[in-house]
Amino acid sequence: MGHRCDVAVIGGGIVGLATARALVDSGCSVIVLEAEDRLASHQSGRNSGVIHSGLYYRPGSMKAQTCHDGREAMYQFCEERGIPVRRTGKLVVATGEHELTALDELERRGRANGLLGLRRLSIADLSEIEPNVRGIAGLWAAETGITDFAAVTEALAQLVRQGGGQVETGARVGHLRVVDGTVQIRTARLEVEAAVVINCGGLQSDRLARRYGLDPGVRIVPFRGEYFRVRPQRSDIVRTMVYPVPDPTLPFLGVHLTKGIDGHVEAGPNAVLAFKREGYRRTSVSVTDLTETLTYGGFWRMARRHWRVGVDEFHRSMSPKLFLEAARRLVPSLELGDLTVGRVGVRAQAVATDGRLLDDFHLVEDDRSVHVLNAPSPAATASLVIGRTVAQRALAKL
Repeated sequence: MGHRCDVAVIGGGIVGLATARALVDSGCSVIVLEAEDRLASHQSGRNSGVIHSGLYYRPGSMKAQTCHDGREAMYQFCEERGIPVRRTGKLVVATGEHELTALDELERRGRANGLLGLRRLSIADLSEIEPNVRGIAGLWAAETGITDFAAVTEALAQLVRQGGGQVETGARVGHLRVVDGTVQIRTARLEVEAAVVINCGGLQSDRLARRYGLDPGVRIVPFRGEYFRVRPQRSDIVRTMVYPVPDPTLPFLGVHLTKGIDGHVEAGPNAVLAFKREGYRRTSVSVTDLTETLTYGGFWRMARRHWRVGVDEFHRSMSPKLFLEAARRLVPSLELGDLTVGRVGVRAQAVATDGRLLDDFHLVEDDRSVHVLNAPSPAATASLVIGRTVAQRALAKL
């Protein structure tokens, strides 16, 4: 079956659907091609649901610029569409003197990024907000919240369809190239011709860019995030979400505890190298994916820089007791018997050839395409704004 449209969006995650919604609103004919049998199968449906405030991001970065407006747009969207959402606030806790300088930097960034209700906390303040938390200082980010981003993705898909767009699942892209000024796309059951293609392929985004004919300048290295769920009987162990002071050299936030929109508490994640891009089990291995990772010079440069962290993460992945030790730095009363195996996600981490872990959005484009090659947190939070940004770049090519 052949389809002609103005724009084809590859990827049925939250960024892809937000982009498609913005395009439909502009009057474009749009088709969304999702490889899996359901939307939000990967990062968009396997996250904690946190609506980030913008505390962490370097002022002036694309993440910082999109998070503020995107956060408020997300709250409004959820309320209008009847999607459960709460402004809960978030506590970042320093557990030792060595973390105070990094906490100062977080406070500086938060204020530079215009956060309202950002408050430095004393030991007494910590106990008042979260009685089970122990630390020497903290930051309270009042604008942080919680929702269900898979539900948001489905709502966006509904709006795309209502606006005349198509959303196709089970449509994994094989053939992708420009012929006579038109982008030709082929899946197992669909053939599409589009004036412009937008690649929001997440874990496959770098491969899609190369298939199209562009050098993405990065490679996706998958990291598996492993969580524990706190037993329901202990769901009062935290009232909201509790985070450690993150390592400023890494785009990961460390083991934290989050009370989800359903009231359950999860702790995590570990962040370990995945041997398959969609590898949600320790036993999941793809020879192709693993070979691509291990033959990439950027991976080894990254590994030499961060090998100690990698070893610690691996040990914590293999030992629930070591994981508990990390979680108990924040909540000492947590016990091993309080934890059960929880969800697993895989992060599509873009790694540059020099070994840098990209910490901001990374887009590559030409006159017929836009490729979203790194969409780290707060991608879900800011998706409505990011979608408009990507859509505007595509519209300029029509």
